[in-house]
Amino acid sequence: MTPDGPLPTTADLAQGKAYTGHGVTVYYDARRCVHVANCVRGLPEVFRPQERPWIQAENADPQAIAAVVRTCPTGALHYALDGESPETPQQPTTITPLPDGPLVLRGNLTITTPGGEVRDVRAALCRCGQSENKPYCDGTHAKVGWISGGG
Repeated sequence: MTPDGPLPTTADLAQGKAYTGHGVTVYYDARRCVHVANCVRGLPEVFRPQERPWIQAENADPQAIAAVVRTCPTGALHYALDGESPETPQQPTTITPLPDGPLVLRGNLTITTPGGEVRDVRAALCRCGQSENKPYCDGTHAKVGWISGGG
């Protein structure tokens, strides 16, 4: 991770399936989602996991959608607002170990993955060593009963 590199671009953050609404596109990378569900609780009229498509970006104001997407700790959700700059990284960069879970990072991130470097603003990285999507957390820690030892 390098916190001082260039800022991520819209293309960097536009990973996964795109869901377009009026003035906003929401991107969802299912491999990074561990179902924290901040999105569903934050805007249930947009994030509707029982429906298809599950993201209905036309059902809310673009700024409201962007605000809820920014609460996604894993980086599974990103957004692009029409005619605006991409999401600004949090300053300073923070790394928070979740008890019995991943490391949650927020900031100007460069993450080394098996596919190369990835620029991002939010990510949840595996601590248990069992993820099938390393370096990202995929929730396997809960399935295998991994305990962090309080950190």
